[in-house]
Amino acid sequence: MKVALFGAGRIGKVHAASIKMDPRSELVAVTDVMQEAAEALAQDHGIEARGADDILADTSIDAILIASSTNTHSDLIEAGVKAGKAIFCEKPIDLSLERALQVSATAANHDKPMMMGFNRRFDPNFSALKAALDAGEIGSSELLSVTSYDPAPPPVSYIKVSGGLYRDMMIHDFDMCSFLFGMPTTVTAHGSCLVDPEIGAAGDIDTAVVVLSYADGRIATIRNSRRAPYGYDQRVEVLGSGGALAADNELENTVVKSTSAGVTSAKPVYFFLERYMRAFSIEWSAFVDAVVDGKAVPATIQDGVNALALAEAANRSLAEGRPVEVAPFLSEA
Repeated sequence: MKVALFGAGRIGKVHAASIKMDPRSELVAVTDVMQEAAEALAQDHGIEARGADDILADTSIDAILIASSTNTHSDLIEAGVKAGKAIFCEKPIDLSLERALQVSATAANHDKPMMMGFNRRFDPNFSALKAALDAGEIGSSELLSVTSYDPAPPPVSYIKVSGGLYRDMMIHDFDMCSFLFGMPTTVTAHGSCLVDPEIGAAGDIDTAVVVLSYADGRIATIRNSRRAPYGYDQRVEVLGSGGALAADNELENTVVKSTSAGVTSAKPVYFFLERYMRAFSIEWSAFVDAVVDGKAVPATIQDGVNALALAEAANRSLAEGRPVEVAPFLSEA
């Protein structure tokens, strides 16, 4: 499977490595609005840096991987559909839910696999928890808790174009809740700015809790913070009628020191690349499975729409200080 990469930034480099790790896929071209970045990545991998239109017109290229800036995602998905390519796109589809719904409608009859990049679904810890949950190992699920704390906030220049914490950061956790529990009926959001006043001045929050309520009475909570000085904190817990499941942090090492003074262990790994490198690789192989072997796509365009709808509902809830129904956001186009 010949693949072209759109985007030569940090996440593009991660995906380039994943493409090359799967023997069934071959990275053949890269494009980026920053020509120097595209040429540098092309040199690293012995491939060509080409123009976007040139790549889309090349019938020998089977698939495109979209890892460019968020504001390009929806247009590139539509261009990939028109060009008849298999498409893998990093989250989100767009910062606008209305635009995402338009893209979903455009792509509805596309006969090639299309997959959203929700890498956390493919983390071995979280996927094992999902398998145990689906197998009924803790009975009927009742409570879900997702914790996601970044070690430090991004630059305020990024915050200003990110779409806000719910669309940018918590969107992964909205998808995790959908992955494990399905879509909720209502969203109740709380948020404040406690980490960096500049984030508040930019119109965003950096500390948030969201409660998702389900039609059958189940409840999920998401906790986000832009600052956890001890490392990248990523945990999931589920309580069921017959027990509990928990996926804990990955630590810098597995050494535990036990003395009369207490018991200590290493800190969580510090950055998302350390935490999720295996997940990115497994995720790409799942996309190749869909393209080469015809398997089902495990993270669909609809999943991307669903996560963005939950983010929009959270923004509305925060602004209005009340629980917000989810269903109207999925039919706003």
